[in-house]
Amino acid sequence: MQGETPPSDGATPTTAPVEQAWSLAEPAQEQGGLDAADGAREALSSRSETVESVVDTLDAVALSFGEFRVSLFDVLMVSSVIIGVLVFAWFVSRMARRLVRRMTRLDNAQQLLVEKVATIIVWAIAFFLAIDLLGIDLTALAVFSGAFGLAIGFGLQKTFGNLIAGIILLMDRSIKPGDVIAVTDMAGNESFGQIRKIGIRAVSVTTRDQREYLIPNENLMINQVENWSYSSKNVRMQVPVGVSYEADMNLAEKLMLEAAKSCERVLSAPPPTVWMKEYGDSSVNFVIHCWIQDPEEGVGNVRSVVLKKLWWLFKEHDIEIPFPQRDLHIRSSADFDRLIEVMGQGAIAPTPAKE
Repeated sequence: MQGETPPSDGATPTTAPVEQAWSLAEPAQEQGGLDAADGAREALSSRSETVESVVDTLDAVALSFGEFRVSLFDVLMVSSVIIGVLVFAWFVSRMARRLVRRMTRLDNAQQLLVEKVATIIVWAIAFFLAIDLLGIDLTALAVFSGAFGLAIGFGLQKTFGNLIAGIILLMDRSIKPGDVIAVTDMAGNESFGQIRKIGIRAVSVTTRDQREYLIPNENLMINQVENWSYSSKNVRMQVPVGVSYEADMNLAEKLMLEAAKSCERVLSAPPPTVWMKEYGDSSVNFVIHCWIQDPEEGVGNVRSVVLKKLWWLFKEHDIEIPFPQRDLHIRSSADFDRLIEVMGQGAIAPTPAKE
């Protein structure tokens, strides 16, 4: 028979509970969406009691939405940061434009391209600087920012498309300020205008009658564009002229060349030329080809000067400028001859007999 085990004199050691790993970690402090106001509040409160009282007064005026609290001090701080960043970005972008315009090695298109790229970089830096100063936690806004970014992407896709198109146009230098291009309005009437400005969204084109067209950058990159000054500013213009079949053609051609050369804006090289175009219904039609190098000053006024000079030259040398005429030929027939005979008898009134 086994005896009972006597109890030990020492106390039985108690086993300490095993603590979980995450219980040993320090509790994380909850961070608000904006840390700039809290940091500024602490910094200003440590200055003096007067400043602390003003800050406490502004902080006491607040609105609460559940666990979210916005005070008047928070609104003032956020507004100050945003206004400060905007002023900083505007000042830096303006200084960058002045520096670029002093670079004489760059032409107008290259200067405009550098200005646009510098402006985009400055505003991007200003945006991230404002996010950092305000202490906005972007991870907390991940879901909202994704939906909001998708909506903005669909809404502003044309704007960003025009922005990229404008940069591409400036990079390949196919369209640049000062160029003269053909513009077609909604009615299909074509006119020409000079490019004044290439903006973020559209290109400003001013015509001779001071009408300003705003053409989206994408349209100029996708559609066909007639650029009169892409590789050279020399433009050949045409002046149609008609003379009588009875006129001396050689003399008429000489007078046409003299009228074209008398215009100051017509270039001497290449010289004006005269081509016979066709035999018209009532005139022999010619075309005067002359070149100008300043199409932005107008084309119709040059044509007017040439035609006025040619008018007086034709008058001086008795060269007729014909106008449309029609000759009526009536074929003879028995019915027509009878009608003429009846009309002739009716026209002769009988003379009264003398008494």
